[in-house]
Amino acid sequence: MTTTEPRFSDAPDDETYEDMLNRLSDASVHRSFSPYTDIDWEAPEFQVVDNDPRWILPEVELLGTHSWYLARTREQQIAIGQYRQANIAKVGLQFEQVLIRGFMQYVSMLPNRSAEFRYATHEVIEECNHTLMFQELVNRSGVDVPGFGPVLRRVMPFLGLAAWPFPSIFFMGVLAGEEPIDHIQKSYLRSESNYHPIIRGVMRIHVAEEARHISFANEFLRQHVHQNGPVGKFLLSLAFPVIMRVLCDVIAVPPKSFFETFEIPKSVKKELFWESPASRKALSGYFGDVRLLADELGLMNRVSRVLWKALKIDGKSSRFRSEPDRASAADFDNAHA
Repeated sequence: MTTTEPRFSDAPDDETYEDMLNRLSDASVHRSFSPYTDIDWEAPEFQVVDNDPRWILPEVELLGTHSWYLARTREQQIAIGQYRQANIAKVGLQFEQVLIRGFMQYVSMLPNRSAEFRYATHEVIEECNHTLMFQELVNRSGVDVPGFGPVLRRVMPFLGLAAWPFPSIFFMGVLAGEEPIDHIQKSYLRSESNYHPIIRGVMRIHVAEEARHISFANEFLRQHVHQNGPVGKFLLSLAFPVIMRVLCDVIAVPPKSFFETFEIPKSVKKELFWESPASRKALSGYFGDVRLLADELGLMNRVSRVLWKALKIDGKSSRFRSEPDRASAADFDNAHA
């Protein structure tokens, strides 16, 4: 999952793209997971019990290293961590539901013998399994979390409608949601923290299959962005960073109810999302892979670079996909020690 992806020219070769789709489809057939056979939900270590310290937020969570959180009692840290981690799962579920609607909208218009149809349908099956997996985690956590905020929960059924008239915009949105989730989950898995095993079990499956999904979104954009012409590409170059930042906030920032429930000061929220230098570095780190893709697609220009910077998501591009950003959490830890 950390190998360098091939670089494509501005006019990708159809046969190469189709071969890639066929490889991803074969991988979905032979290397897939089931939420009810590959996770032993009844395993003793997976059980949710009262006052379990394994719910305390690990150091890879920005809130987990903040002085305000560290000053809470052990019971408060557990309650906050349990809510936060369950809500991340709920947000992941809701985002997958948006993707499923959009994918089905898109594939319904594809011709016979389309390699995109086959792989996209495999991905929908995997995303449906992910929603089952995330919901099972939320149910077992015992916390009644909302996921998205109330406004987005109302509009999410309509977001997938953009997939057919604006497929490049839709797949930018796919990456805007998948990249932060993938980044956060890989940070958890690379960590040696003693967080709850039920979180680890779900993340391992999600990260393994999400690697294919992110690869498809990347290659889809490589294949299709150039078809929009010079003016279309310029407009996409402006839309790309805006989509990244807006959906990142949707994915990464907890809903208002979270801060109200635990009486988290507004000053702490501002520092975490994204006013402190360390949290801005973490925000920028989510999009190293996306900046690499934007470079490859020719979507980095003088105007779009100003937008990336204004939205606080500029920075160094990854050298290869999934390059770890090990410094961000450590920086935040040092800033609030």
